[in-house]
Amino acid sequence: MTDYIIRRLLLFVPMALGIIVVTFGLLLLIPGDPAAVLLGQEATPENIASLRDALGLDDPWFLRLGRYMLELLQGDMGVSIFQNAPVSDIILGRLGATVELALVALLMSTVVGVFLGVTAAIRQGGVVDAVAMLLAQIGISMPVYWLALLLMLGFAVQLGWLPAIGRGEPLVSALGMALRGNPAPLWDSLAHIALPALSLALNSAAIISRLVRTSMLEVLREDFVRTAKAKGMRRRSVVWRHALRNALLPVVSVIGLRFGALLGGAILTETIFAWPGLGQLTISAISQRDIPLIQGIVLTFALIYASVTLLVDLLYAAVDPRIRLR
Repeated sequence: MTDYIIRRLLLFVPMALGIIVVTFGLLLLIPGDPAAVLLGQEATPENIASLRDALGLDDPWFLRLGRYMLELLQGDMGVSIFQNAPVSDIILGRLGATVELALVALLMSTVVGVFLGVTAAIRQGGVVDAVAMLLAQIGISMPVYWLALLLMLGFAVQLGWLPAIGRGEPLVSALGMALRGNPAPLWDSLAHIALPALSLALNSAAIISRLVRTSMLEVLREDFVRTAKAKGMRRRSVVWRHALRNALLPVVSVIGLRFGALLGGAILTETIFAWPGLGQLTISAISQRDIPLIQGIVLTFALIYASVTLLVDLLYAAVDPRIRLR
């Protein structure tokens, strides 16, 4: 197991370098001049040229890349052109909200997806199976932004049950307040996160439910399941304690990958629900052509995704010893 962990960690280094290079290269292709956007429409060509030289935008790309990587090694992501603040500080101020939203959506999608997948598998060919797979197909087909607008229109505008925009108290601090006898911030926090998390979770829940159903159908035909039934074990115990444990092995990888997809989907969702996270910040940075901030955000998303993938690989190897030999 130790050798496998070392190999995976060593592979993470060139992958991180590749992410930095690709991110830097793609951002060079973004149209528009940050200096012109910063100075406004009344700026003269001389002023724009002077600002570009001050920001280092006229330097050759390889010098800019080398300088950027050197700064990253020192923990410096640069300074935002428009906010005139360290990019790392800006990202850290917004990262918690995005991670909170993604984790809640992942929890919702995993619980719903596993339950629907198992229920559909043990009732294969029946009405429950057909309804569950129909819901899964709808969840896969419906765009996140369209579902977000429908949820906002239904639960916030028409019914008035939940707030349409904004974020309450951070869940961790709200939970701490609830444990100290003040549950009001926790309910307010859950009410604010319900709609954006649900809009993000539906697509992932649909994918997880279909995968769990397929995996469960294969496991239920295995000899150890028939043996457990022959011993007189209750059906619920056979399904949830024995079959599901083995059926979830391939699902572990998908759940980790869905976390990365949820981070990406948060860009639109946060904008619709005015959620103060990295997604909303990304749209603002792109519209302003704030290259250092865009680089920092994209790099943060990519490294989080790569880190989660590495963690999933390690967990999978811990669950299935055969993976360590590959």
